[in-house]
Amino acid sequence: MRVLRLTVAYDGTSYVGWQRQAEGRSIQGVLEDALWHLDPACGPLHAAGRTDAGVHALAQVVSVGVHTAVRVDAVRRALNVRLPPDVRVMQVVEAADTFHARYDALAKTYRYRVWTGPVLPPVEHRYAWHVPQPLDIVAMQEAARHIEGTHDFAAFQSSGGDVTSTVRTVFSARLLTTEDTPLLRYEVRGDGFLRHMVRAMVGTLLEVGTGRRPAAWVADAIASRSRGRAGQNVPPHGLWLVSVEYPEDPSGTAPPV
Repeated sequence: MRVLRLTVAYDGTSYVGWQRQAEGRSIQGVLEDALWHLDPACGPLHAAGRTDAGVHALAQVVSVGVHTAVRVDAVRRALNVRLPPDVRVMQVVEAADTFHARYDALAKTYRYRVWTGPVLPPVEHRYAWHVPQPLDIVAMQEAARHIEGTHDFAAFQSSGGDVTSTVRTVFSARLLTTEDTPLLRYEVRGDGFLRHMVRAMVGTLLEVGTGRRPAAWVADAIASRSRGRAGQNVPPHGLWLVSVEYPEDPSGTAPPV
């Protein structure tokens, strides 16, 4: 058996999320169905992050064991022929026999997109959340700095998670603006994320950006370890899994979106 590493991009609008479920179409399900036609004896798929319904990905990483001897470029082409157009395998490479997309990941980068203009362009309605009001970006940037570092992020975790610890390290958390559009991007890079953690972070920062809370309140919310003390989850469709980093990878810059 060979282990392959797949880099997968998808529009999550029409899916119940990454993980195969009893009802509804999942990213894992359509990938497994496509792979089965190439290798009916393939192993299970393991993703770096189990994205929720409506969440998108630019570079989800998936590991799978296969028996086929088909070259990696042919594997990519064969999968894309059978996949729907909103899911694409961007790259397939040989990986070490022990490679696991989830457990070997060193860091993940997520990006949340907020459109602050009075009118949301139709092409953005699936990919950004519309918040049509001025935001205090300076205060939000100050608040984001309280998120950086190693903390117990229980205040940002939704119920239903299966983790044993809510301690995570956030390497960087920043807000990016563009001069020619009212697009605000929140980009966060960390060693792992809890269920709905990024969406709760953005909801918390928006409490500051709208003037309802001071920037220092974010540190208090984290210290409380209480979900009720932080901001609400923002909708999933503005969230993108941008990149996943592994020990063997060269450093690089995540693509803009």
